Amino acid sequence: MIIPLFIMNRGCPHRCIFCNESLTAGNYPAGIAADAFNKTVRLCLENPLRKRGTVQIAFYGGTFTGMEQAEQVRLLDLALPFLREGKVDGIRISTRPDEIDSDNLDFLKRSGVAAIEIGVQSFDDDVLRQSRRGHTAADNIRAVKLLEGKGFATGIHLMAGLPGDTAERFSQTVEKTIALAPDTVRIHPTIVLKNTALARDFLEKKYRPLSLPEAVELAKEALKKFTKAHIPVIRLGLQTTCELEEPGAVIGGPFHPAFRVLVEAAIFFEMAEKLVMAMEERKKEIGFIVSPRDISNLQGLRRENMTLLKSRYGLKNIEVTADPSLARGTLIIIGAGKKLRTDLSGRIDEI
Repeated sequence: MIIPLFIMNRGCPHRCIFCNESLTAGNYPAGIAADAFNKTVRLCLENPLRKRGTVQIAFYGGTFTGMEQAEQVRLLDLALPFLREGKVDGIRISTRPDEIDSDNLDFLKRSGVAAIEIGVQSFDDDVLRQSRRGHTAADNIRAVKLLEGKGFATGIHLMAGLPGDTAERFSQTVEKTIALAPDTVRIHPTIVLKNTALARDFLEKKYRPLSLPEAVELAKEALKKFTKAHIPVIRLGLQTTCELEEPGAVIGGPFHPAFRVLVEAAIFFEMAEKLVMAMEERKKEIGFIVSPRDISNLQGLRRENMTLLKSRYGLKNIEVTADPSLARGTLIIIGAGKKLRTDLSGRIDEI
């Protein structure tokens, strides 16, 4: 479990073309007071619904290492008692690739920071320039290698559909990310938010955001590649906030509160369709077997996958059965006396 504490846009020397942290992180006060900090952490720890596992306190919403070191010390000191008492396992921060150096990382390591997420966004220099990121692809690579050399768990944040980006460029960014082998990845499509330079470009028709189907397709292919490379994608899509849900906050782009659901459902529809097409003898009734945790992915949002399969292939009935012994991402079809199996590799085997 990650306990997020937001520092807003503090420490960041740039204003990227897409950035409006008061919407994406929530309209939190400029500083985190000790009382509010302790209350937030305790509420999360005492939540009876929280899952067991690694627990980290995370400082998000800004460039942590870009702040004055005195403020970094103050914030980390708020977290240290929970760390020393064994109530949390570590501290996580987010920062920019051009705002870390060896000395600062040594300080963070001594202060209990275990994981650092880097806002890479793209490995294409033209995309980074048009997005006004203020750093290069070389800065991204240097930062990740420096973090790994210092023993930090490393996260990489990517954005699809930035100005100047294309499907090919984003695919290359994914491949370069895989080559660096980070511990985690986050992906979200570029959203046009009010009060940003990107909003002006959008309204002046200088920027065209991805459509929702385009964004789902890019994220689908990226998720498949990262899964094959055994790199967890811990978030797909922009996390919604109350501020984002206000009318007029999102001006354009593929914002969807259940974006990951759409992406995973698209993967399973692709797998299911391949299995249906691979059946030599088509029947009106078929069955699928999946892991219990993949049932909703197979069925799709509002069972749209089932509806589309029936319509496209003239199926009368589709039965879905859960098998706890199946690994996630595995799909079996039963029909015409045959069983076929596939997974994210795309290979189809008869069983």
